[in-house]
Amino acid sequence: MRSVRARAALGATAVVALALVGAGLAVLLVLRANLTGQAGLQAEVVAREVAGQLALGVPYDRLEMRDEEDHPVQVTDEGGRVVAVSKDLEAISGTGTDRVTPAPSTAPASPDGSAPGSGTDDGDDGPRPEPGRGEVDSDEPDFDNGTATVDGETADHRFASVRATTPAGTTLTVHAGAPLAAEREAVGSVRTAMLAGLPVLLVVVAGVTWLVTRRALRPVEGIRREMAAITASEDVSRRVPEPGSRDEIARLARTTNETLTALEASVERQRRFVADASHELRSPIASLRTQLEVGAAHPELLDLPGAVADTVRLQALAADLLLLARLDAGERPGRTTLDLGVLVHEEVSRRTGDRIAPTVRVPDPDGLEATGSRGQLARAIGNLLDNAERHAEHALTVSVRRERGGVAVAVTDDGAGVPPNERERVFERFVRLDDARSRDEGGAGLGLAIARDVAVRHGGRLTVGDAPEGGACFELWLPAAD
Repeated sequence: MRSVRARAALGATAVVALALVGAGLAVLLVLRANLTGQAGLQAEVVAREVAGQLALGVPYDRLEMRDEEDHPVQVTDEGGRVVAVSKDLEAISGTGTDRVTPAPSTAPASPDGSAPGSGTDDGDDGPRPEPGRGEVDSDEPDFDNGTATVDGETADHRFASVRATTPAGTTLTVHAGAPLAAEREAVGSVRTAMLAGLPVLLVVVAGVTWLVTRRALRPVEGIRREMAAITASEDVSRRVPEPGSRDEIARLARTTNETLTALEASVERQRRFVADASHELRSPIASLRTQLEVGAAHPELLDLPGAVADTVRLQALAADLLLLARLDAGERPGRTTLDLGVLVHEEVSRRTGDRIAPTVRVPDPDGLEATGSRGQLARAIGNLLDNAERHAEHALTVSVRRERGGVAVAVTDDGAGVPPNERERVFERFVRLDDARSRDEGGAGLGLAIARDVAVRHGGRLTVGDAPEGGACFELWLPAAD
């Protein structure tokens, strides 16, 4: 089942069905228990009425029993013999004995409360009931279910058993029943109504759930269609419709549009990067080709140093582009522990032929270790030194210090500095603030972009501000090594 609407409708219907079945069973059980309890109470009332008559010494054949058709009564003695039954009782079960005929040897109680053969024995020291009056057991009676046949009709009954003692000291048990027909009929009616209404209710639940889910998922279908159109047209400038609600679907649409915006910006950066890279590569390649063609036709005119310079510049540009491609692909830096003070000294020592010799300041040589790729961090520091050397007038300073759980490398110069509104733009690829200067002097505009990407990949940052000398201060911060 691939439809969310169908799964939702089926799930809701199943849950409601289980809930209704459970609730229905609970209602039936409670109803049956209440009705059975009422029948037991009626049976107890009849049993205690008969037991009260026996306690007063009423003879067995003179016992008054009300509603004998609905409330059959059976009286047994301690030996289980039947001493009295209600009128027209033909069969009984659930009372301990199924006999409905009084035992022939059982004599009815005498009007004075004594039974024949039950005279006083002076040698018996046991307790005797009061003369002329017995007693009825006040304990909770025993209940049981059974059947009784009265005047040819058999029905289920709830029997209550109450014990009584006659004035003569005989213990008898009165079994009185109450019909369970009302309980059976009520439970059956409720069960039939539930079975008839359950399918209808489930159909209604399924239909309502289907319609509600369909309405709720309609914006999702609109988002899906628009995304399919974007995929087919490859036009990432399009956006999915955002519903006016504030639910999860509206948040999904907004997140999708934010993703499309980021994707459009990424695609635009990629296109600009390819265009700028093609432009930057075309110049040295064209210059190198021209020199080689001139050299091939006129060897005496070959500018070999210029050809070598163009080749070196082309090689450096290719290396920069390759590094940016690896960084964009998510290449993870190494986990080598490096001393940034030593790394800075190594980079400065390679620049013996630069126009301005950098000054290195390391106030505290301890605790300057960071974790990362030596090659990438050296490249980032070298790019910062190249940028400062191109813009410095007379001085260039490099300082390494501990700062807020990390290590900061600051490269400052005494040049013109970077305007505040251009301090983020300088880190974009192929950006040169001084467009009038030559490419040979200004570079391709990738050094600072590479330095920031390296800093971010290492969990650090690269920012630019004002130097005390009046120029620019580029600060590379990296987290300290564990």
